[in-house]
Amino acid sequence: MSYDIVVLTDHKHAYPEKIDDYTKNVIAEDALVVNALSSFGLKVIRLAWSDPHFDWSSTKAVLFRTTWDYFDDFEKFSDWLNQISKVTMLINSEALIRWNIDKHYLADLQKNGVHIAETLFIEKGTTRSLNDLHEETGWTNTVLKPCISGAARHTYKLTAENRAAHEDLFRTLIAKESMMLQPFQERIVSEGEISMMVFNGQFTHAILKTAQAGDFRVQDDFGGSVHNYTPSKAEIKFAENTVMACDEAPLYARVDIFNDNNGKIALAELELIEPELWFRNYPKAAIILAEAIKEKLSLF
Repeated sequence: MSYDIVVLTDHKHAYPEKIDDYTKNVIAEDALVVNALSSFGLKVIRLAWSDPHFDWSSTKAVLFRTTWDYFDDFEKFSDWLNQISKVTMLINSEALIRWNIDKHYLADLQKNGVHIAETLFIEKGTTRSLNDLHEETGWTNTVLKPCISGAARHTYKLTAENRAAHEDLFRTLIAKESMMLQPFQERIVSEGEISMMVFNGQFTHAILKTAQAGDFRVQDDFGGSVHNYTPSKAEIKFAENTVMACDEAPLYARVDIFNDNNGKIALAELELIEPELWFRNYPKAAIILAEAIKEKLSLF
């Protein structure tokens, strides 16, 4: 059997053992996309990317949606990505996915004129200590996180008081992977972080994520909350310009922005692989994405 498109999820959400509110949201979001694609006459199936039985050459394209476990076994995911890219179209493309997986992409966007938070990239195997790095930058309160990560994995707020206690952990992490250090952004705690959804280059909708009291992480995994948000014209322009700054135009993107410590709009992350796109807050966006996908498929 052949398909026009496979909507990709992960094993946990393809075959859920329990249906909690979080899983319900995932299933609902994917259903909006599947239904929108089907409404344009496309033959669609939803599968885990790690499905061992599916013939990936039997579909014209795959759409990365809720593949939220790829960084748990990145080597396996990378090998799979390499194989399927030879037999079907990837949305977004393999080149964009591989570029976006590693947060060194922020430096590329900065070179293309996008304002990002101050960032020090710490390459794998460095012998410098956290204390050395903070002395070099002059930063006091910072956030340390991996260059390849998700869901705030190994993300730590460092201060002069707790820095020494993280030295052993840092040595363990930096021996295995590159890390990044950024000044702690006070306004993310007080104002939140804005996620801007952009499809086929055009902004559609936004949400505001705020951290739980006493925390700095806005992810719902850590008690963060989500609110509807109406962005300013400047924020919309920033999001669309960020997408335009990519070497290749992504079909979908989530542009996470915030006001930095100087009050300037800055890019936190550009998500092109498997971002939560909040279709349930604006179902029309699923139609916009599906229409863009149908147009792309018609060109091949």
